[in-house]
Amino acid sequence: MQRLYDFFRRHPTGVDTFWAVLLLGFSGLWLMSDSLQGLVQSFVGLLVVLALCTTVALRRRAPVQMLVLATAAGLAQLVFDVETNPADFAMMVIIYTVAYGNVRWASRYALIGGILAPFLSRLRWHEPSPYTTAWQDAIVVIFLSVPFVLAWVMGDSLRTRRAYWEQLEERATRLEKERETQSRIAVAAERARIARELHDVVAHNVSVMVVQADGAAYVLKSAPDQAQQALATISGTGRQALAEMRRLLGVLRTGEGAEAGEYVPQPGVEQLAELVEQVRGAGLPVEFTVRGAERPLPSGVELTAYRIVQEALTNTRKHGGPGVAATVRLVYGEESLELLVEDDGRGARHELYDEGGADGLGHGLIGMRERVGMVGGSLDAGPRPGGGFRISAVLPLTPVR
Repeated sequence: MQRLYDFFRRHPTGVDTFWAVLLLGFSGLWLMSDSLQGLVQSFVGLLVVLALCTTVALRRRAPVQMLVLATAAGLAQLVFDVETNPADFAMMVIIYTVAYGNVRWASRYALIGGILAPFLSRLRWHEPSPYTTAWQDAIVVIFLSVPFVLAWVMGDSLRTRRAYWEQLEERATRLEKERETQSRIAVAAERARIARELHDVVAHNVSVMVVQADGAAYVLKSAPDQAQQALATISGTGRQALAEMRRLLGVLRTGEGAEAGEYVPQPGVEQLAELVEQVRGAGLPVEFTVRGAERPLPSGVELTAYRIVQEALTNTRKHGGPGVAATVRLVYGEESLELLVEDDGRGARHELYDEGGADGLGHGLIGMRERVGMVGGSLDAGPRPGGGFRISAVLPLTPVR
C-alpha cells in the first residue's frame, strides 16, 4: 500500500489525468443526450467538456493557466447556451488548486469566480415561475455557491498548513545546523583547554626528568645506586611524558602566545575530597567513597577524573532539582580507574547535560567525552531507570600507545 501511495506522489499528473478521463466519460454521456441542439451548440459543448477535462489533468502543472482556461470555458457556456454539465465539476477542482497554491491574485480571482458562477448560471438558465420569489432564488444561489466556497476554503487552509509545516521544518533544520556548529565550537574549545592543561602535565614531567638527570650526573661516581635509581625515575617519567605527548597530537590549541603566568597547577584525584566538601558546603549532599589500593596515577588520568566529577556535580546542582543527593565512587583497579557519579534528582535530558555546567567548565557530556577519549577511556552517561542521572567512566592506567 505504501508503494502505491509513493507512486501516486511521484506521478501527480498521471493521477490527475486518470480523473480527467473519468470525468470525460461521464461528460460524454451528457454529450450524447438531447441536451444540446444544433451543430454549433454541440461543437461548443464538446470544446467546453474537453477544456474542463484538460483543466483537471494539468491543474498541478499549470494551475494559473488552467484557471484561465476554465474561465474561458465557463464564458463559452454562457454565450452559446451550453447548460451546466458534469464537466463543470472541474471548476471546483481548479478553485481548490489555485487556493492551495502561492499565487494570491489567482486565489482571490478563483474565490470571486466561484461566488459569481452560480449567480450567472441561475441568471442565464432560470425560467421564471409564479411560484418562486426573489428570496427563494437568492437562497438557491447561495446554496449553490457553498461548494465553490468550501473548495476554496479547503485549499487555502491546506496552503496555510503546508506553509506552517515548511516553516517548522526550516526552523528545525536551522536549529540542527546551529546545534552542530555549537558542538564543533565546544569540542574545539574543550580541546584547547585540555591542551593547556596537558601542557602543565608534560612540563612537570620534563622538569622532574631534568632534576633527576642532574642529580644522577652528580652522584654517578660517588653513589652508583642513587644514580641508578635516578635513571629509573627518569625512564618512568619519560614514558609517562611520551604518553601524554601522544594524546596531545591532533589537539588544536588556541592562544599559542599565552604567557606562562596564565597556567596554574591542575588538580588531581587527591583534590576530589576537597571538591566534594566544597559541593556539600553549597548545599548538595554527596557521598564519597574510594575502593581499592590508592596509588600514584598518570597526571592526565588524575586531571580527567577530577574534571568529570566536577562537571557531573555541577550538572547535578543545575538540573537535579530540589532535594537531590549525589554519590561519587572511585575504584582503583589493576589496569584502570573506575569512576561513578549518580544522583537521585529528577534527571535531565542529554541535551541539557550537553549544554554544560553553570561554572562554564565545559559543554557537559561533550567535554567529558573529549577528556575521556584523550586518555583512551570510555564513558557511559544517561538517565537512571529509577530517576536521576548516572555517569560512569573507565580510565586506563597504562599508557596509550
